[in-house]
Amino acid sequence: MNPLASDSQDPLVVVWRVTERCNLRCPFCAYDARLERPRGVADPAEIRRFAAVLADWSQATGRPVLLSWLGGEPLLWKPLEALTRHCRDDLNLRLSTTTNGTTLHRAEVQAHLREYYTELTVSVDGPAALHDVLRGQAGLHDRLRTGVQALVRQKHLTGHGPLLRANVVLFRETVTAFPALCQSLADWRIEEITCNQLGGLDRPEYYPAHRLLPPQVDWLTARWPGWQQQLADQGVRLLGGAAYLHRLAMTAQGRHLPVADCQPGESFLFIDEAGRIAPCSYTPQAYGVPISALHTTGDLLSLPDRFRQLRRSHRAAACEDCHSTQVCAKFTTVEADVRSYG
Repeated sequence: MNPLASDSQDPLVVVWRVTERCNLRCPFCAYDARLERPRGVADPAEIRRFAAVLADWSQATGRPVLLSWLGGEPLLWKPLEALTRHCRDDLNLRLSTTTNGTTLHRAEVQAHLREYYTELTVSVDGPAALHDVLRGQAGLHDRLRTGVQALVRQKHLTGHGPLLRANVVLFRETVTAFPALCQSLADWRIEEITCNQLGGLDRPEYYPAHRLLPPQVDWLTARWPGWQQQLADQGVRLLGGAAYLHRLAMTAQGRHLPVADCQPGESFLFIDEAGRIAPCSYTPQAYGVPISALHTTGDLLSLPDRFRQLRRSHRAAACEDCHSTQVCAKFTTVEADVRSYG
């Protein structure tokens, strides 16, 4: 599923960070359980109300909505199961989530994911030893593999279940293990693989010693199309187009990559736990609109123009060096980029 395409039947992707609480101790993450900081959570009543607005928008426009829960660790947030059932059963929204996988071994979690979710993204940082060190707990990798493989078996038996995606954060220390990790994930029967490079905003004290270096990105870029083809031959999509590889390179080189017009709010929206809706996760403070002010399909339809007006009056610093992965072709392939822009 490509959240960047412009066809009217492609979904509006709405990523909602519902909690900042997490149970793991990842030194690169802002939600590291060891950090003493406020942990916001979304208002369940406001999720129900605004999800109905999204459903009305979907019915009026004929476009589906993919509502994607983000954290922290969303599957540990107790209101989420009932909210998911409501959004799917009563509102006919598609559901997605990104998880650290620490609950996937539970049969009831597996059953719920199979029944209600269109997509599931699991976070994987490397082969077993690296993953467990980075996540701060032994055995996490094996537990994650067991949970994913159980979902795969049930999906095969029933013909029903979410698309299974793995997202990998690339560090200086782990990047050379990426092709072997991709093969391991293919052996799990993961269907799509995406990646992010380590970013510097979450933990600026951790970033300098662990960020990708320019030669490492050059190494990735030279081999990426070959890896995509090798995995495609096994039925696995390694996503990340030429524009995304360029984004990796610019970051590694310390160079900015401004975006003049990302078509804000037309194919992608981000909502934070405080109930601010924005073009991406980097701009709620600059362009965020309270969802409490949005009540109708017309309010949603006016958001793109509203975002453009906000940007014209005060362009956010984030737009001068855009790191929004949905803008930078994370969910395409190199071949697709060539077809689109060649």
